[in-house]
Amino acid sequence: MFHVEQFLTIEKQLENIPHKPGVYKFFDQHHLLLYVGKAKDLKKRVSSYWNNASRASGKFKLLLIKTVKIEIIITNSENDAFLLENNLIKTLKPRYNILLRDDKTYPWLKVTSEPYPRIFKTRNYTNDGSTFYGPYPSLTLMNTLNDILQKIFNLRSCKLALTEENISKHKFKVCLEYHIGNCKAPCVNYQTKEEYQQNIFYAQKILKGELKPVREYLEKLMLDASKALKFELAHEYKSKLELLKNYEAKSIIVNPKLHNIDVFSYKKHEQISFINYIKIMHGSVVQSHNLILQPQLNESDEDVLVQGIFYIREMFNSDTNEIIVPLLPSTTIKNVKFIVPITGDKKKLLDLSFSNLDFYIHQYILNKLKADYGNVNVKLLQQIKNDLQLLQLPVRMECFDNSHIQGDAFVASCVVFVNGKPSKQEYRHFIIKSTTIPDDYAAMEEIIERRYNRLLSENKPLPHLIVIDGGKGQLNAALHSLTKLHLTDKIEIISIAKRLEEIYKPDDSLPLYLNKRSETLKLIQRLRDEAHRFAISFHRQKKQSIGLSSQLDEIKGIGKKTKEILLNNYQNIETIYSQSLDNLEKLLGNKRARLIYKQFHEN
Repeated sequence: MFHVEQFLTIEKQLENIPHKPGVYKFFDQHHLLLYVGKAKDLKKRVSSYWNNASRASGKFKLLLIKTVKIEIIITNSENDAFLLENNLIKTLKPRYNILLRDDKTYPWLKVTSEPYPRIFKTRNYTNDGSTFYGPYPSLTLMNTLNDILQKIFNLRSCKLALTEENISKHKFKVCLEYHIGNCKAPCVNYQTKEEYQQNIFYAQKILKGELKPVREYLEKLMLDASKALKFELAHEYKSKLELLKNYEAKSIIVNPKLHNIDVFSYKKHEQISFINYIKIMHGSVVQSHNLILQPQLNESDEDVLVQGIFYIREMFNSDTNEIIVPLLPSTTIKNVKFIVPITGDKKKLLDLSFSNLDFYIHQYILNKLKADYGNVNVKLLQQIKNDLQLLQLPVRMECFDNSHIQGDAFVASCVVFVNGKPSKQEYRHFIIKSTTIPDDYAAMEEIIERRYNRLLSENKPLPHLIVIDGGKGQLNAALHSLTKLHLTDKIEIISIAKRLEEIYKPDDSLPLYLNKRSETLKLIQRLRDEAHRFAISFHRQKKQSIGLSSQLDEIKGIGKKTKEILLNNYQNIETIYSQSLDNLEKLLGNKRARLIYKQFHEN
């Protein structure tokens, strides 16, 4: 609830906010920054939070309750507001803003700022004046590119302090790298600083994806050497030119005329947003990056996408004027054109970005499953996912079955399989409470609601797949309970009918028939049979307890507490009959033990 004093304070602050673009910041009573936002019209946007507070989500309401102070920064345009918001979020990390997680562990190629620069791979992105290219999602890709640069330009790999002073004093000697042709030995002036710097210049062109100038440069060197009758040198340049052309041929994926384009794809999985970015230069992918975003306050897809675009463009210092996206962002960027392609080469680029994103999401989900469940049998679970047309890998499966004989001892069971194997410590029994008559539909509805209401309240993991022993009726009953608990979007469910082993899915009137030899059907049958066995065994225990209880009722002097002790210690009449008087006396005392012993042995 809002305190009256707090609301009056906020109301006064809202009155002073202008109708201009800018950034707003919410602070709590300890002056801790809670949230940073941007707006085209600050007054309208900030006021709307409190005007719509009654309809806000729980997390949003909590933010408004904590907010006691509002600060604003006016900007010249909405675009400037976006840039400022992005910088503030990145540097201040407000609690309620989008959480950004990028590929910081991915490797980069580093070009040092030394007089004779080196190019090498690193995972440490530092602000030491060096230039970084990447990050590269694949070590193989980065190593291939680094090898090409070394073979074409013969750059040094040593860590010597190559200054003009040290070289002029003849402090260095040629090493093995020079003798095997990997380095031109600038350390002893066999290669001038100007020649070395020119090689670094063209090496960086390759790293930027600008291959045409490098190709023209090598062609000129080859022709000049040939005209000077230096045929061995001309052949060396020809070999380097062919190496570059082979790399270019493999890297071009669309029309080479498509140049300096940023491509972003976007998808959501559960409550997490994923963005893939690829940079296109002359039809080639020269950079790729994945970003995970966790929206905190139900931001729209457009807002999340544009937040990611600003973050990645700043990270890669991108100044491209053309951006390909799957949906138009919620704002514009100065001198930038957004394109949502339908067909053609640009659509191919977007599809490529989505392919990369799908793989990244798959790996993210797999890693999360491994963290939760250990080694996961991906091959089996992927087959089950495909055969049953599921949306996620069914690592955790739960199966339900009812059991009764002529209406007596109406019980149910739940068995749990994790990674395709029984997790028997998690099996559960249920005594049906909602009905005294054998109503399978009502029983199924009851146990599904009880099971998952409890898991939610105890914050325990939900299954990825529920299997119901029965047909369409039992499936609909279970689905009704999942709908009441708002779990239909989180848990997938099927049922299996015994007669023809038909698989039923929600909203599908026709059953699914699996190959009788398929591993998927065998596992579902095993689940079903295990649930049935577990339900039957519990039903028998209940029947025996009922029979034992009725026989104990016939013994005068034996009350409710004594019956409970016997039922907890002995499962049936035969077990009690086999007990000696001494054993019964130790459990119940002399008087009650003699009454029971007499009933079973003398009568």
